[in-house]
Amino acid sequence: MLKLYTVSAFLPLPLLQTHTPKPQTLTITGPTTLSGHLTISGSKNSSLPLLAATLLCSNSSLLHNVPTNLTDINAMLSILRSLGAKIEVDIGSAQILLNTDNVRSVEPCLEEMKKTRGGFFVIGPLLTRFGEAVVGLPGGCDIGERPVDLYIRGFRALGAVVELRDGKMLAHAANGRGLVGGTFHLDFPSVGATETLMMAACMADGVTMLSNVAKEPEVIDLARFLNDSGACVYGAGTDKLLIKGKCHLHGSEYVVPPDRIEAGTFMLAAAITRSCISISPIIPSHLACLIDKLKIAGCRITQFNHDTLEVSAMPTNVGDRMQGFDIKTGPFPGFPTDLQPLTMALLTTCRGSNIVEESVFEKRMSHVRELQKLGADIRVCGSTALVFGGEKGSALHGSRLVAADLRGGVSLVLAGLAAEGTTEIDGIAHIDRGYENLDTKLQLLGADIKRLIRRPLCL
Repeated sequence: MLKLYTVSAFLPLPLLQTHTPKPQTLTITGPTTLSGHLTISGSKNSSLPLLAATLLCSNSSLLHNVPTNLTDINAMLSILRSLGAKIEVDIGSAQILLNTDNVRSVEPCLEEMKKTRGGFFVIGPLLTRFGEAVVGLPGGCDIGERPVDLYIRGFRALGAVVELRDGKMLAHAANGRGLVGGTFHLDFPSVGATETLMMAACMADGVTMLSNVAKEPEVIDLARFLNDSGACVYGAGTDKLLIKGKCHLHGSEYVVPPDRIEAGTFMLAAAITRSCISISPIIPSHLACLIDKLKIAGCRITQFNHDTLEVSAMPTNVGDRMQGFDIKTGPFPGFPTDLQPLTMALLTTCRGSNIVEESVFEKRMSHVRELQKLGADIRVCGSTALVFGGEKGSALHGSRLVAADLRGGVSLVLAGLAAEGTTEIDGIAHIDRGYENLDTKLQLLGADIKRLIRRPLCL
């Protein structure tokens, strides 16, 4: 069992700020060439469910390599604190120590719930631990319908009564005691639903079988942490999960893996700027689909040791253009939907006309209008885009843009690195939800990018 750490470097989570931060703008002068080595932060998409899972554990849990500078992570910590969790953060070491023994509330702060969709993960642990939960419906980026019906039907399969009322999900165990094991088939392999139901089943009475579940690396990470904490979860990484409920889980220590989406972001940054950089740590198998596409485009990708990749997109001859390619997003091991907007930015600079098909979120095309302001030639029909790069690729030029969501916002940053002149991007609070110090990391690679207090738009 994990001992309680008493390290002076750990700091209590600060009280919520009451002032509204001033809006900021990223200003990029391009085109630029990147070079050097970059360290990839811990995975946001792994950290959020891992933080929620500590609600299942007695005593303390210690998480390493957590991206503590992300606003999504800080919102989740505020949610856990509103429930009564004791949280200490060592920012310098990217560690978070959590103890949820004193949690008594089953209703987290509604205002904090609105800030991150990841906050909705707490409903599974709360429901299975206390037999009831009242949780605000999830917030996050507006990239399309992300219905909660899978959660509702999944909880009902575990013996819960569930209803939606006043923007909240209210759930309680029908037997008045706790959840019971059951069988449930997901209509779509949703990562969030898979992880939430997995956590709920860990302390349900009996055996639970979940089928057509998500196979993403983040699901495997959560299962490993739960098993380290005393749970019995089998089949993570396949399309079926078998979970034997336990009445007690204990705290454990876990290292969050590198963020595969951040790693993919910098690989695409190297490609769009025709540069050569190296990144680590990285798990290449988590990005096999992107690596294959970049090789088709003409990138040279070399693996060093077990966790370092060098990505070179430097042209062999002056004026050479990269070859375009088509993508269709899908659940892992398919092409990651989170990298679709960024890949579209790259394709505007490649040869030929290329198809981008979004099959996960039907509204994940808001970045197209902003890319068009830079001179990109893109036509959209529903959830499919045709990107015209031509023989020389689109001639991108600087403009003033607005980030409407997290990944779409970063696609504008990549396009700005390749565009001629100055690009200004507003709405960067979206970017800060999922990237630790993106502008600083790009500066380390040689980009001319600055973070400024936003000046008002002239009408």
